Parts: sequence; C-alpha cells; structure tokens
Amino acid sequence: MTPLIETRGLNVHFGGVHATRDVNFTLAETELRCVIGPNGAGKSTFFKLLTGQVKPTSGQIHFRGRDISHMQPHDPGRLGIGIKTQVPSLFNGLSVWENVWLAARRVNTPTQAERVTRETLERVGMMDHREALAGLLAHGQRQWVELAVVIAADPPLILLDEPAAGMSDAEVERTGRLILEINKRHALVVVEHDMNFIRMIAKKVTVLHQGAIVREDTPDRIMSDPMVQQIYLGKKPH
Repeated sequence: MTPLIETRGLNVHFGGVHATRDVNFTLAETELRCVIGPNGAGKSTFFKLLTGQVKPTSGQIHFRGRDISHMQPHDPGRLGIGIKTQVPSLFNGLSVWENVWLAARRVNTPTQAERVTRETLERVGMMDHREALAGLLAHGQRQWVELAVVIAADPPLILLDEPAAGMSDAEVERTGRLILEINKRHALVVVEHDMNFIRMIAKKVTVLHQGAIVREDTPDRIMSDPMVQQIYLGKKPH
C-alpha cells in the first residue's frame, strides 16, 4: 500500500549546519507515531519540513504518493494535513463554538459545519463550554479546543507538537485518551518528550539524533536501548 506520508533521503542545511541527515520516514494510514530526541536533534526542523515552513536541501516528501517537497506553508491544510503547534491558533475574541465552526466551514456547507462542530466538540469533551470565549479558557481546555479546530476539517494526517505540555496529570491522561480516540480516524505524528505520555499513546517511536533517525521501535524497547539512554537521557551505556 502507498504510505500516507513518506520522506526519502531528506536533508536540510542551514549554512554549515546539517539539520536533518538522510531522513527516511514512513507513516501508514491511521498510524500514530511519536518522534523524540534531545534538544537540537532535528525534531523542529523535521516538523517544519512536513508543514512546508522549511524546504529540503535534498530529498523528497510524498503525501499519498504525491511529491509535496516544495509546498508552501498554506498548502498543508488543502492537502489534508492538520497541524497543531505550540503557538496558539485560536481567535481569543470568539467563542469555542465559533472557532471550531470556522474550521469546519472551510470544507463543509454551513449546515454541515453546524453538525461537524457539534460532533467535534462532543469528541473533545468541550460541548458544555461552547459559548465560552476562547481567550478565557484554562490552558488544558484551550489545548482541547485547538485539537477540535484541527480535526473539524477531517484531515487524514495530524501533526502535534508537544500536545500535553504544561498540563496537569489529569489533563495529560485525558489528552492521551483523546489522541487515541482521534487516531481511530486520523494518522498522527506527535513530537513529544514526556516518555510517560508516549507510553500512553504510542506503539512505535522514532528517535532523532543530530538530524538522523537512529532508532524506531516500541516505547519500552526504546527506553531500554543503551544508545537511546546515552543520547536522549544522558546515561552512559554499561
């Protein structure tokens, strides 16, 4: 089967800095993958490549078999790639309902958008807060509404950058359950550093180090891998 997204020999140079090195990454339809690595490992650059914010120096990115290596930053949404970064993306002066409805309306008629907005807010557990202003939400609630905005357009692929950052333990657990529910219908690439959260959601983890993929395996095997412990946790191998 054609992968949902695939990178082939992906390299990025910023002057003399080799930010990604021959990255070959494959994600299947409705797969969930966590990407980890120490600071400076290339996670942010890899994410920016998948969202069109950075262009590869060499190599290719294919989305459902189509070469999107040189897409513009406004192209991912039209292609079916949903993105939730750490930068807030809500309209603070609009209600929760209005924020999600605007996202749903981009790909639906007004009547369909009403139904999709209701279903989406129910999926993320924010229907009771539909009239609240986005700017007045607590941090966790805001994150869930941002997820709702992303999934309202029903993209086959969703990219999440540290979706549980800054949350309480209870909020992290709820976010994990929500991501697993979203994963029933959408593929996800989740950049994360919290290994407890990763264990909660991931079957497979990709480890980046110095711009290259050095390991891909289950969370438990990744955590017990001597090389990963050395590069990611700062532990010396026995």
